[in-house]
Amino acid sequence: MTFGPDIALALLLIIPLIAAAIIPLVGRNKNIREGVSLVAAGALLANVIYLVGVVSRSRLADGSLDYENLPRLKIAEFAGAFDIEFVLEPLGAIFAAIASSLWIMNTLFAIGYMRGNKEKNQTRFFAFVAVAIAGAMGIAASGNLITLFVFYEILTLSTFPLVTHKGDEKAKRGGTIYALILMGTSLGLLLPAVIGVQVFAGTTDFMVGGVFASNVSKTTVSVLLFLFAFGIGKAALMPVHPWLPNAMVAPTPVSALLHAVAVVKAGVFSILKVVTYTFGPALTASSSMSTILAWVAAISIVLASVIAMRQDNLKARLAYSTVSQLSYITFAAMLASGTAIIGGALQIVMHAWGKITLFMCAGAIYTVAHRTNISSFNGLGRTMPFVFGAFLIGALSIIGVPPMGGSWPKFFLMVGALESELAILMGALIVSSVLNVVYLVPIAVRGFMRPPDNPEKDAHIAEERKQHPWVIIPPVLTALGAFLLFFFAGDMVDFVRPILGDLN
Repeated sequence: MTFGPDIALALLLIIPLIAAAIIPLVGRNKNIREGVSLVAAGALLANVIYLVGVVSRSRLADGSLDYENLPRLKIAEFAGAFDIEFVLEPLGAIFAAIASSLWIMNTLFAIGYMRGNKEKNQTRFFAFVAVAIAGAMGIAASGNLITLFVFYEILTLSTFPLVTHKGDEKAKRGGTIYALILMGTSLGLLLPAVIGVQVFAGTTDFMVGGVFASNVSKTTVSVLLFLFAFGIGKAALMPVHPWLPNAMVAPTPVSALLHAVAVVKAGVFSILKVVTYTFGPALTASSSMSTILAWVAAISIVLASVIAMRQDNLKARLAYSTVSQLSYITFAAMLASGTAIIGGALQIVMHAWGKITLFMCAGAIYTVAHRTNISSFNGLGRTMPFVFGAFLIGALSIIGVPPMGGSWPKFFLMVGALESELAILMGALIVSSVLNVVYLVPIAVRGFMRPPDNPEKDAHIAEERKQHPWVIIPPVLTALGAFLLFFFAGDMVDFVRPILGDLN
């Protein structure tokens, strides 16, 4: 048997699941346990890089996507008509690349954080992270709505033990809200939406340009769009967002996993994929519901930013920031112009690298200085310059300041709003960027520019910092990535553009 795309697709699941099985067996030796996680993450990234190369060669001479010849693997068939099938297309390949590369960064950070804070149940933590990555890979490579739904649920179930990791009442309450909202929206709204697509389109397969016939009623499209927008609760569109700030009871590596590597990215990726391959951009744009949902996303963008400004706890502020930034992608999907969809795809990438940097910085501050509230950060940047410097770079990318990677999605989304004749909604993007400056930049300024409140009490921080290098190095690396990605945006645009079909 020769190695090929079908085997590589199978390895998207096999690699993290083997790691999840081995980790408990070697759990008593933390070095081996964490080594297994790192080796698996590296192997998965190498496998994804190979698949990205295969997908890139699926582009035809006219710039369109040769969908039938993409990497494809049927895993199971049931009821004679429904398949669990993997088909890796450009959007999914980008999501897989994000999750696999940031799994490495998150694992390095988790080693430093979990050891530095003497967290309990570390073996269980690393095992369930691996299962969650397998769930994310399944979503990335889903060839139809059935497959996406199955792995969407696997991701929810595998991350529940991570959210409730600490095991106290606060963790249990946060985990309960997390599970109730995500399972409730998926079973109550997303599953009926999937069934509706099967009934009205006759298939749940993903296809370039969408699966609906031209005579499908506008009412049907509107109802199904509504069900998908709120049924995919991981996208955290208001008002189904409360699970996300409540999940902040988890250790910071879990927060980074939720916000950058797997969960929320799986949500907005699913929104973008459904609009692109199930409805098709043209049909989506013709629906009045897409305009309504674009307004809902715009309101979420601004309102979540306003709430973020009021949070003194750093993780809580970053959580509401994520609600806002995720809504950029739902906004892009509902604008449904080619430029907006590309902007949404870029936002998935750029937000992932910027936001994981901010969360890892929050974890580093907690591990080294034992502080969680922004009001207590005065002068900390002088003793933790790399952490606060990385935070500033990550913040500038989230804000959208060139030459940071996060500037490109803002540009594409504004152009997309103009193309969709919803220029008024550009105001939400502008206001959000201003509010991002207000609630993110002062954190770095407070650390670098203000004198310490208690210099004698802070004297130990410089020494403490030396004992925890692995909570400092990863955010510095991801901050560098947030900067370097600015220069590769053109390559990503070229890679994603074929998914637009007739909009090319």
